[in-house]
Amino acid sequence: MREWRGIKDTIVDYHYWLANWKALLVFVLKSPIQFLKALSKYRWLFSYLHTHEFVDRHTQGLRGTALKVAHLHYSSIVKHLTEILHNTFNHQDEVVVIDELIPPQIVVGMGLKTCPLELAPYFISSMVDQQITKYYIDAVENYGVPADVCPLPSGSAGVAIEDDYPKTGKCAVVSNMPCDGSAATTAIIDRRINLPTHILDVPLRYDEEGGKEIMVEELKEMIAFIEENTGKKMDWNRLREVCETYNKQSEYEIEKWEINRTDYPQVTGASLWLYRIYYYQMGAGHPLFVKTDKKVNKLIKKAYKNKELCTKNPKYRAILWNCPSNYYTHLSLWTENAWGVSVLNDLETHTSVDLIDTSTPDTMLEGIAHQYSRATMRKHTKGGYPHALDELWQLCEEYNADFVLMTDQISCKGMDALGGIYEEEARKRNIKICWVQHDLMDPRTISRQQMRDSVNKFMYNIMQAEPVDESLLEIEDHQAW
Repeated sequence: MREWRGIKDTIVDYHYWLANWKALLVFVLKSPIQFLKALSKYRWLFSYLHTHEFVDRHTQGLRGTALKVAHLHYSSIVKHLTEILHNTFNHQDEVVVIDELIPPQIVVGMGLKTCPLELAPYFISSMVDQQITKYYIDAVENYGVPADVCPLPSGSAGVAIEDDYPKTGKCAVVSNMPCDGSAATTAIIDRRINLPTHILDVPLRYDEEGGKEIMVEELKEMIAFIEENTGKKMDWNRLREVCETYNKQSEYEIEKWEINRTDYPQVTGASLWLYRIYYYQMGAGHPLFVKTDKKVNKLIKKAYKNKELCTKNPKYRAILWNCPSNYYTHLSLWTENAWGVSVLNDLETHTSVDLIDTSTPDTMLEGIAHQYSRATMRKHTKGGYPHALDELWQLCEEYNADFVLMTDQISCKGMDALGGIYEEEARKRNIKICWVQHDLMDPRTISRQQMRDSVNKFMYNIMQAEPVDESLLEIEDHQAW
């Protein structure tokens, strides 16, 4: 039974429900034999049969412009991801395998297709199906990896151990991002994919003198490696088009942030960060996302002008910090529906929006180097104290936040070490922090309900608030997709 939203919004909801089915069916019908072979081989591919449940729970309670914006964002992700999967299974000779933090602009500029190796089998599937990760986490722990390792790199290694990465591509490019765990994982994955592999080393202290120059040289080495292994040469005119498209995406993103700083924010919570993390890493420079952003920004400008509220009962404004949970990606939508808390910006959304200078090949590489040194999961966890802490307090001021929703990833040793410093600095500024522990990919450690309980206790005891919808405080969803 689908959610009844009134005649107009229910029609909108069904329109995008059908659009997502169309994208999935087109993907299957393009190469049905290959799809069936893949479905019989890869456990994670079954998770995507539940794509509609994922979209449904990320649009719960939304109405009007907020509903349209969320659907536009999620439909774009569905369409682009099916494109990646099709290329992975059917265009092996045109594919360059990359990890999720490698600039896709470089590969696209060379007329090739990308296969973000860990994206579909583990990273996105864990958002769609919270149960899929346990097989891969258990596999790597049985292999001998300690249980307290971050479940993102350990589970990614588990996919390799379970032989669940597609065999595709001419070569592979991996990186040292976002952390040591991910860098170590590539050793296990490399044995599985058995491809010529290049490591893109990105400076940790990317603001320091010489950091950009080092990254540019790394990109040039990456280009030379891909050219050698694919026979394709860099097309600088094509790369310029891709970078100009990315610049347009950044301009649209800046407009979203500006509106969210006002009393009438329009793109909040899960819809904001999930779309941003996906297109920044996988669709930077892709025309599909510019088309989506053009529609979205037209809608939100009109809604802002009409003083439309994107949250039904807005009471509080928050900044979400640290890494959000993959098995509870819609936590910030729940905070809107249950407590009237609007999350206006977050650690994953607040990455680089600096424009790329497209005047010469060197300036384009400098712009891409700047962008990917400050990539998702890395801009604030690396680069030094100002990025991890000072930018948070700056955002609290810019967005007039009532508190910080700190999604505390207990297996991230780097960010865990900053807990006391966050508390000290927050007290100096009279900023409240709601600590919500989670284990990123593994819902068995800390459940969704335990995460909600942390928010409930904070809202009752610290904010002295009453829920907007008390029926949402406890939900039986520990087995749900």
